[in-house]
Amino acid sequence: MKTKRIYSVLFLLMITLSLFSQTSGFYNFKVKTLEGQDFDFASLKGKKVMVVNTASKCGFTPQYEDLELLYEQYKQKLVIIGFPANNFMHQEPGNALEIRQFCSDNYHVTFPMMEKISVKGNDMHPLYQWLTSKEKNGVMDSSVKWNFQKYLIDENGKLVDVIYSREKPGSDKVIAWLNSK
Repeated sequence: MKTKRIYSVLFLLMITLSLFSQTSGFYNFKVKTLEGQDFDFASLKGKKVMVVNTASKCGFTPQYEDLELLYEQYKQKLVIIGFPANNFMHQEPGNALEIRQFCSDNYHVTFPMMEKISVKGNDMHPLYQWLTSKEKNGVMDSSVKWNFQKYLIDENGKLVDVIYSREKPGSDKVIAWLNSK
């Protein structure tokens, strides 16, 4: 009887430790916008989210237009969040004001743009650590290969898929995901 109780306690302890060892979920992240305002991912519950690392001087920069069109068409159920990053050939050298002006003047971006971060390497932002690590996100490992890589998050804060840079934001795969469920 005593042995059974010890095993039960150990089993419960293992389950509890397992739950606590997992990294916080998508909705636990808080970041800053380009304007320095707090942005709490908990506000995104119930919406699909596309997280994309952006750059102003990249061959994929015209995807800003595609992202804005997608956002305008699906903003009732989709939030696109842009994260400027300078990780690839220094293609995002600007400061927050320059990035905001570039996005507004050239692509009329209205979707949320966050502060410039690192999406790979030793100084990788915690959100991108979560996005790229199966151990943290519970779904898949990936690496950020270039600018305008897109991560799809469902309405429950679960990572669904990675869309690599060459695939346009409004691809058939993305539209099918948006229209699912």
